[in-house]
Amino acid sequence: MVGLRGYVKRVKPYVFHPAESGQVVKTPTVNYVKAPTVNYVVKNANSKMIKIRFMMLFFKKIAFFSFVCLTFSCNDDDDCCVQPTSDPLEIRGVDASFLPEVRTSGVVVSNAAGQAEDMLTTLQKAGVNTIRIRLWNNPAAPTSGFEQVKALAAEVKSKGMKVWLCLHYSDTWADPGHQTKPAAWAGIGVEALQDSVYQFTKKAVAEILPDYIQIGNEINGGLLWPEGNLSNIAQMKALIGKGIQAVRDQSPATQIMIHYAGHQEAMWFFNQIGSMDYDIIALSYYPFWHGKNLFQLENNMNQLGNTFNKKVLIAETAYPFTLNWNDQTNNIIGLADQIHPEYPASAEGQKNFMFKLRETVESSSKGVGFCYWGAEWVAFKGNAATDGSSWENMALWDFNLRALPVLDAFKE
Repeated sequence: MVGLRGYVKRVKPYVFHPAESGQVVKTPTVNYVKAPTVNYVVKNANSKMIKIRFMMLFFKKIAFFSFVCLTFSCNDDDDCCVQPTSDPLEIRGVDASFLPEVRTSGVVVSNAAGQAEDMLTTLQKAGVNTIRIRLWNNPAAPTSGFEQVKALAAEVKSKGMKVWLCLHYSDTWADPGHQTKPAAWAGIGVEALQDSVYQFTKKAVAEILPDYIQIGNEINGGLLWPEGNLSNIAQMKALIGKGIQAVRDQSPATQIMIHYAGHQEAMWFFNQIGSMDYDIIALSYYPFWHGKNLFQLENNMNQLGNTFNKKVLIAETAYPFTLNWNDQTNNIIGLADQIHPEYPASAEGQKNFMFKLRETVESSSKGVGFCYWGAEWVAFKGNAATDGSSWENMALWDFNLRALPVLDAFKE
């Protein structure tokens, strides 16, 4: 999430989507081949060519009768007529890092039919195949702490979904404007800091075994400031490299992402990263921060993927279903000029935007998927909470905690 805690909030209220053939007879006294459609007089000099032509006729008839048999033996309900298909998207993801808190609050959420159903179950049934979970080093509350994340990851796997681990390398939010080192790592030297990155990453991969892992979150300006600031590119890459090494040492099958917020300046950033050993370029894309031109987004995805020979992913996105609010916590998005003009802030507009974004990713030659951020961040602390959700109007559940139509965009 881009700068959740760093943006100036607006004070509410706001004013405001066979084959038949002749038998080959070969005896000392017969020197011809008879077929119903053609006769060939066999002469010693031409026997090889005749055999070739006969075999071609034989196989053509096999193909013809096979086609006829298949055509008339199948109907629309037969499995033999179904052509195999494959989903072009490797990742249809949702970040569900707040889910443990939502559950603890005791609020009852429902599926699209209005039946009470756990959020993770609803997501799985809708077609979500990957759950993104952030991991903080030593948070003040259990949220995003190691044991909580490990337990949620195990549950995700038990439901047949993949785990995507997002390492912030911080005790709290890390984003383009905040990359604060964990308190336990403050004051240590550069080599010790590199070893700390390695050991923390190694433990996370060894115990959680994620399918995907981010080395840092939205590291436009580097990570683990000040040592890993982008202004010191060598030290930044050394820290990233230690995280990558830990993943490769523990779980070579885990795919590594490098995450950048936005797409317009991403080419420059990944040129600085160079030829490091990662698998996926991960981009955040929110129209209100990163522009409203989806054609440019697709073009930039293609250029990035082709230039660096990497898969490209929209690691974070979201869109409002309303500009209203459901608690007393100031929302980040609440004005019409913040959203895409073709997609109003409505349940249908939210759904249509996500279908368009999915189409954009699928159209990209390097696009492998997308992930919705804050899907579960409903106003679970109550309508009067001033420390609740600044994102409830962009969740995948409405203000009655009922699943929204946008979930259709995650179908396989």
